[in-house]
Amino acid sequence: MTEQDDGAGFLRCFGRQLRILREREGLTRSELGARLGYGDDQIASVELGRRIPKPELIDKADEVLNAGGVLRAMKEEVARARYPAFFRDAARLEAEAVELHVYDALVVNGLLQTEEYARAVFSMMRPPLDDDVIDQRVSARLARQGLFTRRPTPMMSFVMDESVLRRPIGGGGVLRGQLEQILLVGQQRSVEVQVMPLHRDQHAGLAGPFTLIETKDGRRVAYVEVQNVSHVHTERHLVRGLEAKYGILRAQALTPQESLGLVEELLGEL
Repeated sequence: MTEQDDGAGFLRCFGRQLRILREREGLTRSELGARLGYGDDQIASVELGRRIPKPELIDKADEVLNAGGVLRAMKEEVARARYPAFFRDAARLEAEAVELHVYDALVVNGLLQTEEYARAVFSMMRPPLDDDVIDQRVSARLARQGLFTRRPTPMMSFVMDESVLRRPIGGGGVLRGQLEQILLVGQQRSVEVQVMPLHRDQHAGLAGPFTLIETKDGRRVAYVEVQNVSHVHTERHLVRGLEAKYGILRAQALTPQESLGLVEELLGEL
């Protein structure tokens, strides 16, 4: 399968299975939707593989359609299919994180993106993604942001280049909403946002973006990605090197308070 079709193909398979079970029970989409608490358009989107079904929908559909656990058995794979293949390991580790530290140089990190900004980013991918795949990717990206409301909330920090905040991905209106989102998230006690200003003559992050993760079982790993090729580093000497680099980046960047002040200044320029 191509990278684009990997997760989407499984969702279409799940949708066909749901349709077969529904028709076996003699139910229309509207009738099934009424029993599950969803509209017929939502059921149609799931059956066509255009919508990622929520876990509670899968559980209830399995019961209503007398599926005998067939749909429930696919629940974990449905959750994994929301992400592109190259990101699935990182998504699993991210969900288990007690600490998460990120450096970005090109675009705002996915955990901080608004829906409009995320859609603009995915719409710019080349080769272009299908509209259905874009919808799935946006939905998955927003779902990751549940990390901010999880209890206990992981400690998170984000360092990003000033150029990221000036690049008008999606246009000025989208950028304004994105900067407002960064201000909002940056005020949370568990989150620190720092900006690497353009005028710095020292920059430890020229080799590119990376993410550092510590999981609840004490594992410390690093994730790097470029051109849809990714790697999760578990070797201690490699992770230690990136941890040292991140510490230097934070020292070179503006303080969190100065950084949020710069974001406010950039908002005033729009």
